[in-house]
Amino acid sequence: MNKNLVNNYRMGGYLLIAIGLINLRYQSGQSNVVTNSLTIIIPGTLILIATWIPPLAKVLNRGISKIATLVIGLALIAYAVLN
Repeated sequence: MNKNLVNNYRMGGYLLIAIGLINLRYQSGQSNVVTNSLTIIIPGTLILIATWIPPLAKVLNRGISKIATLVIGLALIAYAVLN
């Protein structure tokens, strides 16, 4: 698997985790903040973990997986901003 692609996935995973934690901190007075933050953190964690497991990393290298993770990642970022 392309090392740069793995790094991009890892940075995306870290980004989602960071956004989720920031969301948790700055919306601490809101109801359902934990659920909203975990909605962002869990997919980021799963992407990050998938980069360390070789069979899953190969799946991430497929074209459809690249598009799907990009769309999901952008949707989660938009969700965090609009939430």
